[in-house]
Amino acid sequence: QVHVQEFGGGLEQAGGSLRLSCAASGRIDRYYIMGWFRQAPGREREFVAAISNRDGTREYADSVEGRYTISRDNTKNTVYLKMDSLKPEDTAAYSCALDSSRRFFISRSPHDFDHWGQGTQVTVSS
Repeated sequence: QVHVQEFGGGLEQAGGSLRLSCAASGRIDRYYIMGWFRQAPGREREFVAAISNRDGTREYADSVEGRYTISRDNTKNTVYLKMDSLKPEDTAAYSCALDSSRRFFISRSPHDFDHWGQGTQVTVSS
């Protein structure tokens, strides 16, 4: 059994910053990939960022590149998403997900992530 839980989120003004964290627990090894996805009302779920616990490789969506930073704490099986220079269009429900397949590359498809958190709301006011 694998459990994934997000922390953080909330309301912030445009230009501000927020940090999300995601903790994984249960039967996981060290080769997982942890990713963040978001979904705004009326839109499809989209990839935001991911990091490989195997080698620390990171990937970002073009829309957040340079503004968001994903990092990890291996000792806690926790991943962080620091969101800077927030924009109103960043408003969405953010979900953390874990890919336990031992994939050697980061997939941006939500279908390749097999464990999901409940999600947390991020709202950016203009």
